[in-house]
Amino acid sequence: MNNIGKTNSYSPLGAGGNNIKKTNIDSPSGLGGKGGLFLFKTAFKSLIGNGLKTWLNVSVLSVSFVLIILLQGVLKGWSEQAVEDTVRWEIADGQYWQEGYDPYDPFSLDSSAVAIPARLQGDVNSQNLEPVLISQASIYPGGRMMGVLLRGIRPDQKLLKIPTELLVVNDNESEIPVILGAYMARQTGLKLNDVLTLRWRDKNGTFEAADIRVAGIFKTSVPSVDNGSLWLPLDKLQSMTLRENAAHLLIKSPEIEAKQVTGWSFKSVEDLTASTMLLVKTKSMGTSLLYVIFLLLAMLAIFDTQTLSIFRRQREIGTLVAMGMTPRQVMWHFTLEGTFNALLSFVVGAVWGTPLLWYLSNKGISFNMDASEIGVAMGDTMYASVTPGLVFGTMLFIIVITAVVSYLPARKIAKMNPTEAIRGKAI
Repeated sequence: MNNIGKTNSYSPLGAGGNNIKKTNIDSPSGLGGKGGLFLFKTAFKSLIGNGLKTWLNVSVLSVSFVLIILLQGVLKGWSEQAVEDTVRWEIADGQYWQEGYDPYDPFSLDSSAVAIPARLQGDVNSQNLEPVLISQASIYPGGRMMGVLLRGIRPDQKLLKIPTELLVVNDNESEIPVILGAYMARQTGLKLNDVLTLRWRDKNGTFEAADIRVAGIFKTSVPSVDNGSLWLPLDKLQSMTLRENAAHLLIKSPEIEAKQVTGWSFKSVEDLTASTMLLVKTKSMGTSLLYVIFLLLAMLAIFDTQTLSIFRRQREIGTLVAMGMTPRQVMWHFTLEGTFNALLSFVVGAVWGTPLLWYLSNKGISFNMDASEIGVAMGDTMYASVTPGLVFGTMLFIIVITAVVSYLPARKIAKMNPTEAIRGKAI
């Protein structure tokens, strides 16, 4: 029994034999009362005693912890910003679509341009519904032909952020005023007050032409408002196409309730932003691979450390069992020791991750690109949206994974023979 006084430096009991008298485990399970407190204390001391290995594991795990929160926060912030911008620039509180209208089928534009239903005319007059008429046309910037979509909207509308007040027609002006997005302006090479020729076809199939003037250029993060579109006064487009009081869609104000109207279907905000949310979900699944790799590296390091620790500390394990601890209690000791890696990683991650997350939540991150080029609603600056639920959910996830990884090698302790363990030959 002389080996009892020669426990290695990792032993929570220390090297002195006097400490043996103080190791009274009250709880049979080792998790309650003084027994539980003893296990927590000894597990923490053993973990700190591992020195550099512990802090390497904790550092890698803290990177995974912050990375999960950061990527999920940025994607959540992107989805919120994309929906908010789409609502402000394009859909307000939803849209009525004429049943034949298909935004992806230009051939449906002629057949789906119908008169506004009488049941909705009152809301249109009170500006709680904003009609939009769409027509195909061609422009000739710089001597070349380019196909565009003409979108007619009332200049005094208040539902969308589009600066339609620039579409007010002056009596002494012969050109038709139009506004367009910044990306469309770059594609066409148009600048403010440029005049060019527009050619369109009315509902009878007759081609007409007129001069238009660029009355305004706006910047938006919603590509469908910008790409390939020219906005002009609704009454002017209705007159040009011989479609009096006609529209393809009606944008609804949040001040009124949606109605069932024959020949028209109502699209809610959720319906109209479903593609954006699906894209964000797909991106979230793709980026998950990145932090899963970091997490697996950390878990592998913890697993190897625990396995090696059990192998090297057989005499300590045998001593603890000989002193009255059950194999289950010793197994919980090593499981807790590994789980403390996660708790320490939260502390380390909070030290360097909190300033980073605060900066991305308040200052954001800018990209040197125009999101209109890739066809998604994305602002020039993206902000992370970090919520308590995201933080605590990530913490719980990492604690559970770490506890499982720590428990797997600790199961060997239950099969150890105390006598062989004291001799260092149990494994």
